[in-house]
Amino acid sequence: MNKMLDVTEYMHGVGRAARAASRTIARASSAAKNDALLAIATTILQREGHILEENAADVRDAKKADLARLTLTSKSVAAMAEGLRQVAQLPDPVGEIANLRTRPSGIQVGKMRVPLGVIGIIYESRPNVTADAAGLCLKSGNAVVLRGGSEAA
Repeated sequence: MNKMLDVTEYMHGVGRAARAASRTIARASSAAKNDALLAIATTILQREGHILEENAADVRDAKKADLARLTLTSKSVAAMAEGLRQVAQLPDPVGEIANLRTRPSGIQVGKMRVPLGVIGIIYESRPNVTADAAGLCLKSGNAVVLRGGSEAA
C-alpha cells in the first residue's frame, strides 16, 4: 500500500536536513567550496547524456505549452558547468570585513560577511537557474532549498 506524501512532514524533513548541512557548509574552507563547485561542473558534463534524457522527459510531461525555457541542449549544459566554474573563481565573500573603524574606546567595529544559513528559493522552472542558485549559495556558505515552478511538474 502506498503511503500518501504528507507535504508538511516532507518539508520539515527537508528543512532539518538543510539546516544540518548549513552548519557544515558555513565552516567549509574556500578551497573546499571551490573544489565542490568544480566537481559539480565536471559531473554535469560527465552526465550530460542522462541530464538531457531526463530533461526531455520533463519537457514531454510539462503542463504548459511554452517549453523552450525548459529544454536543455548540449550548449546549455556546457553553459551551466561554465557558470559553476566562474563562481568558483570569485573571491570568497565569507569572512570579508568592511567599514572597519576604531571607536574612541579603542575597539574596532566593522561589518563581517557571514553565511545566512538556509536560503529558500522558489523560481520559474529554468534548468540553468538550479545550477546557478545552488552554486552561488554554496560559494557564500549557505545551504539552499530549491523549488522550481509547476511548469515542469
